[in-house]
Amino acid sequence: MSEEIIDQIDNDEADELYEKLTLTIDKGQEPLRVDKFVWSRLENVTRNKIQNGIKNGLVTVNGKTVKVNHKIKPGDELVIYTDTAPDANDIIPEKMPLDIFYEDDDIIVINKQPGLVVHPGSGNPNGTLVNGIAYYLQQQNPELGEEALPRFGLVHRIDKNTSGLLLLAKKESVLQHLAKQFFDHTVQRKYIALVWGNIEEDEGTIVAHVGRSPRQRKMFEAFPDGDHGKEAITHFKVLERFHYVTLVECVLETGRTHQIRVHMKYIGHTLFADDHYGGDKILKGTIYNKYKQFVENCFKLCNRQALHAKTLGFVHPTTGKELFFDSDIPEDMQLLIEKWRKYYNNKGLIADDE
Repeated sequence: MSEEIIDQIDNDEADELYEKLTLTIDKGQEPLRVDKFVWSRLENVTRNKIQNGIKNGLVTVNGKTVKVNHKIKPGDELVIYTDTAPDANDIIPEKMPLDIFYEDDDIIVINKQPGLVVHPGSGNPNGTLVNGIAYYLQQQNPELGEEALPRFGLVHRIDKNTSGLLLLAKKESVLQHLAKQFFDHTVQRKYIALVWGNIEEDEGTIVAHVGRSPRQRKMFEAFPDGDHGKEAITHFKVLERFHYVTLVECVLETGRTHQIRVHMKYIGHTLFADDHYGGDKILKGTIYNKYKQFVENCFKLCNRQALHAKTLGFVHPTTGKELFFDSDIPEDMQLLIEKWRKYYNNKGLIADDE
């Protein structure tokens, strides 16, 4: 299994939950059932799960879906969408409040509050959004019984302390369609962020691979030379400037772990209040005590990275209709932005104050 997949499994806050593997069958390969071949190539995955994945279109041969007994031959190209999420049997349904933005027979769009972990993982087997979704769907399907779980799956994740829109599939059969949209970068995702410093350009694009830090395993870094991590592209546009901080809109072209947080730090503009990457300290501003107190009050107002997944657009996997959702910035971020706006306008800050 590749280092990238291991990194994704280890991380509880990875964005995309499916890894796309492309394999070309060697010339000397004897004819072999596709399920057996995939099983021999992936670690810690049951053959039953692989067979279910093939049935649901998560494995293609030469661009086409196949049956589990299809035999591969030399020169065939396999594309495998590997689901790194735990089996539904490992999920404990829990009752919790959910802000359901949209729902139909195939999908659910959730507006996630900050502070909520999305998926069970090491150190958080319960109390996550997925636990709450399992309970919610179980209540919708009482015929399943208390011990049975409805089938559903996340297509992507957002960080624990990031708020905003999140997409779930209510059927395994729609996962491939949704996952492919993420892989093809056709999903529209806009984030709103407050970052430290005054970004001079009105807009720009950040291109730098994102991967796990070689020094601190829980941290991720940008690698401009592309010798580590995965390709990552973030487009940004300045919405408003408050001299010491800047309000920006970020559009993801790729969905890597902590991508916006890492990319903005890479260009010298760490997200405000991001305690993971040093944004919870005063990085720009004056030496005066009043300013320090003002910033401390801002940290108390919004005690998490100031990042919100505001919009989500994609093609419905069943109807083919283009869907677009736009969520309000949550109260903590709204109050934070307004506080900086008033401070900037009332104090008439100038660069000489730094």
